[in-house]
Amino acid sequence: MLTSNQKLQNELIEVAGALADAARAEILPHFRTLGLRAENKLDDGAYDPVTIADRAAEQAMLEILKTERPDDAVLGEEFGFRKGTSGLTWVLDPIDGTRGFISGTPTWGVLIAVGGEDGPELGLIDQPYIGERFLGGFGQAWMLGPQGRRDLYAKGVGDLTRASLFTTFPEVGDDAERAAFEALSRQVRLTRFGMDCYAYALLAAGHVDLVVEAGLNAYDIQAPIALIKAAGGLVTNWQGEPAHEGGRVLAAANKNLHKAALAVLSEAD
Repeated sequence: MLTSNQKLQNELIEVAGALADAARAEILPHFRTLGLRAENKLDDGAYDPVTIADRAAEQAMLEILKTERPDDAVLGEEFGFRKGTSGLTWVLDPIDGTRGFISGTPTWGVLIAVGGEDGPELGLIDQPYIGERFLGGFGQAWMLGPQGRRDLYAKGVGDLTRASLFTTFPEVGDDAERAAFEALSRQVRLTRFGMDCYAYALLAAGHVDLVVEAGLNAYDIQAPIALIKAAGGLVTNWQGEPAHEGGRVLAAANKNLHKAALAVLSEAD
């Protein structure tokens, strides 16, 4: 744990900010440009796009880490895992929501997390086009955007019947996962789709109550976990266990909502 080392905490926050700045500089020149090409990383009929912006942003972040944190391990979506000796691992997703990125929607984001074997302790979600940055960890949770800086609190409503539920894809996952999500959706007031990582940022900011997804990778969820935890929310898998390795994820703004949603989702086969 890093809770007792203030100097190291400050250094990690500073480095995370530098990584986000570098990613912004690489990504923004490509966003909403005509002729942007996207390659499909899959050959099984599914679609997982990647662009020059994804790779350039991750490469820029890797170069900073080589200089500023050479002993730390790194796990990135585009360039994989690099071993370290410090016990810390940076987890990077240069553009979470590449489908949205190539479609021109501003709900994608840069995900940056750092922590140890037990999961992330600092998480950052950055939306370069809107100019919003959300950071959580080491006893602080805040966002910086066009309206200035403010602290984050994931409050949430008191029960499912008044809750808002977000996910990225309407199909959610396999048949059992989809059925569980739909059962939960029938109990909430509002269900919305297609927000990618921005839904987690909105949960930390107090605007969204639940985010439910399946089939995630570690680099998809580690930054949101640290951010939401710092803002007072909870993130687990559908059995109430740690979710930092990915898979099925339930993010909730408070304990009551988490408990109620978990009771529904835990029935998935």
